[in-house]
Amino acid sequence: MNTNSLRFPPSVLPPETENLRADVRSFLSDAATADAWKSNSDFGTGFSPEFSRKLAERGWIGMTWPRDYGGSERSNLERYVVTEELLAAGAPVFAHWIADRQSGPLLLRYGSEAQRREILPRITAGECFFSIGMSEPDSGSDLASVRTKAERVTAGWLLNGAKVWTSNAHVNHCMITLARTSEAGGDRHGGLSQFLIDLVHDDIEINPIVNMLGAHEFNEVVLDEVTIPADRLIGKEGEGWQQVTSELAYERSGPERFLSNFHVFRALIDAVGSEPNVQQEEALGRLAGRAWTLRCMSLSVAAMLEAGESPDIEAAIVKELGNRFEREIVETARQICPIEPVFEIGNNQADFAGLMGEAILRQPSFTLRGGTTEIMRSIISRGLGLR
Repeated sequence: MNTNSLRFPPSVLPPETENLRADVRSFLSDAATADAWKSNSDFGTGFSPEFSRKLAERGWIGMTWPRDYGGSERSNLERYVVTEELLAAGAPVFAHWIADRQSGPLLLRYGSEAQRREILPRITAGECFFSIGMSEPDSGSDLASVRTKAERVTAGWLLNGAKVWTSNAHVNHCMITLARTSEAGGDRHGGLSQFLIDLVHDDIEINPIVNMLGAHEFNEVVLDEVTIPADRLIGKEGEGWQQVTSELAYERSGPERFLSNFHVFRALIDAVGSEPNVQQEEALGRLAGRAWTLRCMSLSVAAMLEAGESPDIEAAIVKELGNRFEREIVETARQICPIEPVFEIGNNQADFAGLMGEAILRQPSFTLRGGTTEIMRSIISRGLGLR
């Protein structure tokens, strides 16, 4: 086993981040009073362009990016603090989340100068939101089985295919989509490229997919004889697999992978009260210990990113363990505080029964987005030389 490839060096936030944390908490306190959002620590629940623009005004979108593109040139650890506080407060961050977390960094790394100049400042201003165009109908988790095709034509590129689970494609501005530009040959990961789709102006079809909570978040995006300009190719033709795996690493490395049910954990502590029995004490202690351990591991990943490293295996481990922890919160709550959950579709209850009902219905999605549990374990086992 190649254990030398697995590292979680202890990391400590520098003292100056405490002032930033205080600023973020003060901002969130004022914003929560003004906007009165329903607190939910899952980044994918609250879509508020207005809130995203308020964050942008503070320089908290694209924090680590160069100032030439609208960024603040702050550290990954400072960005970590802001991310952690936003999720803990249950702020409505979904509008800008994908653009800030992965689409912008992908363009910063692989995009043309024209693409960076055009799009990145709009992201940092809270005016450009992104969807992910990876998964396809009937493909499951096999991303390499992409059937969407892009072929060169006189006007640029002609795309045909479909993408599913494209969160907020009906309200976002852009989507980075993975398409096949040549036959794979002996390498099924070969012949793939990434393209920039204009969700507002391109001639595409967006079909809603309503989830079990009665919410319209997911969509199917159909590309039927869609022509886009040649300069919408991202990076180099045929290198899409390398680029998309880099994008997925951004998606898996943050604290959102174990904080999605933090609001349920907090509500569980309140529901148990100040005089828990022995079983409740032990269960809450286990959850608190695992939450802190995951936080230390996630912070270590952020520190490695700040050092210019590529902790792909470590990020996959945090995501896989984080998904387990998210389920464990719900399962533990049902055991030690047996309140009947409220499963009313579209309920807006902030009490424990309402939060539990929503968490139970949302729980299956946690092990799918960003890569299934099986995919994560495959990445980890390959990285450790186990297969």
